[in-house]
Amino acid sequence: MQVIASVFDMQSTAVNLRSKGRLIGLVPTMGALHEGHLSLIRLAKERADTVVVSIFVNPAQFGPSEDYAKYPRDLPRDIALCEKTGADIVFAPTVDELYPRGYSTYVTEELISKPLCGVSRPTHFRGVTTIVAKLFNIVRPDIAVFGQKDAQQVAVIKKMVNDLHCCIDIVTAPTVREPDGLVMSSRNRYLTASQREEALIISQALKRAKEMVDGGVRNVDRLVAEATHLMGTRRRVRVIYASVVDRCTMEAVREVLPGKAIMAIAAWVDEVRLIDNMLL
Repeated sequence: MQVIASVFDMQSTAVNLRSKGRLIGLVPTMGALHEGHLSLIRLAKERADTVVVSIFVNPAQFGPSEDYAKYPRDLPRDIALCEKTGADIVFAPTVDELYPRGYSTYVTEELISKPLCGVSRPTHFRGVTTIVAKLFNIVRPDIAVFGQKDAQQVAVIKKMVNDLHCCIDIVTAPTVREPDGLVMSSRNRYLTASQREEALIISQALKRAKEMVDGGVRNVDRLVAEATHLMGTRRRVRVIYASVVDRCTMEAVREVLPGKAIMAIAAWVDEVRLIDNMLL
């Protein structure tokens, strides 16, 4: 497995691979890899000849008071996990490599990025679309794999790819959860045992909403009220939003059409911000 740090070397490698007819699969990550990330690598291996995993903690998608400085980083461990899972290349550039002095160009999506996380993190998705567009230009993938756990991010990237005529297939992998239901996230490392126990209410609220829909409930207000009530029973949990939205546009819906909506939740568990969602 190769480890590449420079943009020039990664671009040169990608051009060489494509000249040989190799299909390139990209798995963009911020490191601190867990089983959810590894499932994306495995899926990419099924779809592509060469799998590139990018590892880069992107400063552009963190707000000024967010956790960029303390975001978990362990590159040697991540590289070992990538190799064990079968990745062919790890692209791990520095911040200066991707955002050199004088950098001033950004990519924005102006519709899907606005609701949900876009309300409390107004610059977040600008950072996401910018770094993903850069990775697409550097790695030149045929497919890119993202997790359903980050549903709004996936929808924003799909819109960017469509609007900018990028010839890349965006593959969405199923959410991976811990045995007790907690969605896998790099930020779970921040949680103490007691915080983690209370964080379980987020997935439990989503599961309850799904049960209600399966039981015939279509009224969004009822679903949101039930989920919010459940999360309100935990002292450490503060709901940022609980919304039922269209899977593609992230627009709020008034009534659930099964197979077309998701419930999305963001919440603070003390000072740890977590997101989760469930297809309805």
